Amino acid sequence: MEPYTNQEHDIFRDQFRRFCEKEIAPLVDEAERNQVFPRNLFPIMGQMGFLCIRYPEEYGGAGADKITDVILREELSRVCQGIATSWSGHSHLATYPIFRLGSEEQRQKYLVPAIKGDKIGAFALTEPDAGSDTKSLRSTATRTDQGYMLRGSKTFISNAPIADYFVVAAYTDKAQGYHGISLFLVDAQTPGLSVTKLDKEGIRSSDTGEVSFDDCLVGDNALLGGKEGNFNLIMETLNEGRVGVAANMVGVAQAAYEASLRYARERVQFGKPIGKFQAVSHKVADMATQIMAARHMVYSAARLIDLGRPCTLEASACKLFASEVAVQTAREAIQIHGGYGIMREFPVFRYLSDALVYTIGEGTSEIQRNIIAKQIGL
Repeated sequence: MEPYTNQEHDIFRDQFRRFCEKEIAPLVDEAERNQVFPRNLFPIMGQMGFLCIRYPEEYGGAGADKITDVILREELSRVCQGIATSWSGHSHLATYPIFRLGSEEQRQKYLVPAIKGDKIGAFALTEPDAGSDTKSLRSTATRTDQGYMLRGSKTFISNAPIADYFVVAAYTDKAQGYHGISLFLVDAQTPGLSVTKLDKEGIRSSDTGEVSFDDCLVGDNALLGGKEGNFNLIMETLNEGRVGVAANMVGVAQAAYEASLRYARERVQFGKPIGKFQAVSHKVADMATQIMAARHMVYSAARLIDLGRPCTLEASACKLFASEVAVQTAREAIQIHGGYGIMREFPVFRYLSDALVYTIGEGTSEIQRNIIAKQIGL
């Protein structure tokens, strides 16, 4: 990664990898088994400067570049994608809109404690009838004398069961089409807001839930930036997020590759390590090659973000490629492990279930192909 990283990046990777192996790895088995995110991690990571690292120091962030962000994501996902999902939902999705558009009062109330880990955020966008088709949102925010009345429901929301606040997308003016979609900051304890936890197979250690807004009244100061019509900010948030998610998938793929390499060296059949058989060695060689390509794509897109250049094509391309590389790598890891690949004492099946989430989450592979096709003129 020499064209993209410097000595500071390498030092950060070593430091954060040690943190992950010491502080996070021991928590993974219980968190995955119980489907409960270890919430105490956020204040610890906040104190260490590992939450919301992209934001300026004036708000408590590290002012890190996007390259540092993808390094952190890769290392975190290498240990546990479920925990990385909750980190991402908080450190990017639930904070980036506040940083970009929020008033100073909103930043002090939500962004600063989020960076410290004192508050946990969730980004409430997806709905039962509006996943890939964001413009089909049905949630509404009707203006009243007392503020805005929120009505609607959201689903598949990361961090919902443990969130202290939500960034909520809802129509304020359907007559304007998707330009009438606005964002609101809603405290979790607001009357009319309720959360139901979801049971799932992938990213089990990330709490996920459905959120309902039943005549949920919020004040005018809940409108993000005091401005209606934030659809472009939603797309901007998702676009940068795709580069981050691609880095997460490189981390999952790396974990699957490392597990396969170890097993291929240690497992003996027919008198020699199975890695000496071409059928296995070629699988591991393909893993290494595909991960290298995915990592270069991710770092290239991250560099464009650091340079302030458009990267819609590159963001979708690296998210598409990295997520599918992670799935393929994890599938081959299971095959290499044989019967042990489906035993819970080995993590490789978890890698597959986690990777499959991200051929769907944050924009399906099919949607990424649509975006790429449009970007290349089709």
